[in-house]
Amino acid sequence: MSLKKPKTILAIWIFLLLLLGFTFQSSLEMMVDTWISVEEYGHGFFIPAISIYFLWIRRHELKFVEQFKDAWPGFIIVIMGLMLGFLGGLATLKTVEQYAFIVTLTGMFTIAFGLPGLRVGAIPLLFLLFMVPFPSFILNNLSAKLQLISSWLGVEFIRACDIMVYLEGNVIDLGIYKLQVVEACSGLRYLFPLASLSFLCAYLFKGPFWQKALIFLSSAPLTIFMNSFRIGVIGVMVDNWGTEMAEGFLHDFEGWVVFLLCMALLFVEMWLFSRLSGKKVAFNELVLIPSEWSGNAKQPNLEVKFNKSIFLLLVLLVGSAIGSGFIQEREDIIPARKAFLNFPLHIDRWEGRNDYLSQYYLNELKLTDYAIINYSRPESGSTINFYSAYYEAQRRGVAVHSPKGCMPGDGWQITQFGQLNFPDITVDGNQLELNRAVIQKGESKQLVYYWFQQRGRTVTNEYLVKWYLFYDALTMNRTDGALIRLVTSVGQAEDLEKADQRLQAFIKELAPQLPAYIPGKLVAK
Repeated sequence: MSLKKPKTILAIWIFLLLLLGFTFQSSLEMMVDTWISVEEYGHGFFIPAISIYFLWIRRHELKFVEQFKDAWPGFIIVIMGLMLGFLGGLATLKTVEQYAFIVTLTGMFTIAFGLPGLRVGAIPLLFLLFMVPFPSFILNNLSAKLQLISSWLGVEFIRACDIMVYLEGNVIDLGIYKLQVVEACSGLRYLFPLASLSFLCAYLFKGPFWQKALIFLSSAPLTIFMNSFRIGVIGVMVDNWGTEMAEGFLHDFEGWVVFLLCMALLFVEMWLFSRLSGKKVAFNELVLIPSEWSGNAKQPNLEVKFNKSIFLLLVLLVGSAIGSGFIQEREDIIPARKAFLNFPLHIDRWEGRNDYLSQYYLNELKLTDYAIINYSRPESGSTINFYSAYYEAQRRGVAVHSPKGCMPGDGWQITQFGQLNFPDITVDGNQLELNRAVIQKGESKQLVYYWFQQRGRTVTNEYLVKWYLFYDALTMNRTDGALIRLVTSVGQAEDLEKADQRLQAFIKELAPQLPAYIPGKLVAK
């Protein structure tokens, strides 16, 4: 059977694309919501438009396949994408579904135009990856590290201007004024758009592959350096003219100036590479669309002699759309538990006093329930801070935050870090394993124990937590879990071993209390 009317073929492929969008509807809606609400991804709207434009200007190089044998590599990619989307849907990991959408779309493109067409569209399709937001735990860890680096480099710039300054984590102390380098100042707001831009520049830059690779990879150090420079400049201005230099319109305007400077430095880098290659290229000629892409007036071949591929693709997408509908109806199993409001304030000889998080931290952590209790023993003067954050569901960007990323941001330096095993202490029937950290800020020293209690498991690695989250969402339809953290101060004349003994003795009394507040693997029906 042959379909020779271009409008008919176009209508068929538009329908198939709409069907694909319907299959991944919830994950695409969440992605667009992120573009709207998270400034780091505000450029996401431009990514698909740019990809479509690059495919359009090379449309004369595309030809619909005529034999099914030329389309089967695309079916392999489509099946892989739909399976990945199915797994992501079962686990309700929207990032996995969003990547699956791009894989499936790539497979459909290959079915339509074969491997020769995929070679033409590979880079525009790969560019779509920049529109997918990172998972929250990666974004949080990356932001925390960039905050520390930017704060340190910014302070070095302030000191180079002969200004006395003290850095405590992410707090820049100028004496009269203190500046907090918050998440919005980490540089991610520049990094993601600049990485997308540098990828396009590398794609269009006429030079060897190693130069293209360096152009793309340079976006990260450029962002870090310029963001640190911005923080340094703000510090100098605040020192001279007050805190209004770091607030309101002026603060946002400085951000735009820094981003434009990043773009200018990127073009300077490309100009230097072109000079290194012996080419005298003007700035406005560094990034040009090759004339052969758009100079050919020949129209694409829209003739399809066999529509078996289209029929099979339609069957696959319809089946996936029906399956995704059933997946969306799955509801999390929310285990019954006691609220932390009822957590005992008397444990052995320890007397507790409740403490509370500010609304700012509650908005950031998005937890379901939490406990902060300061336990003390008056006769010894010892204190232990107990903190636990519980999440009834860790989905849609809501997840446990690791203390390892938060402690440096508060000015504490991790001087020791490792794991401990306690064969004689069990939590919900499992041998206790936890992280042990010694942290220091000035003359103050603390000993920290923490672990992740996840559906009957005690886990010490935050990345392993994500794997179990994915696995248990598939097999148990549960994503609840908690973080447990214990902190005790270490006196200047106190031996660390004594602090260890204090926490370990407390944990023995604490462990039997936890299962009622943090559900294990087995829950009541």
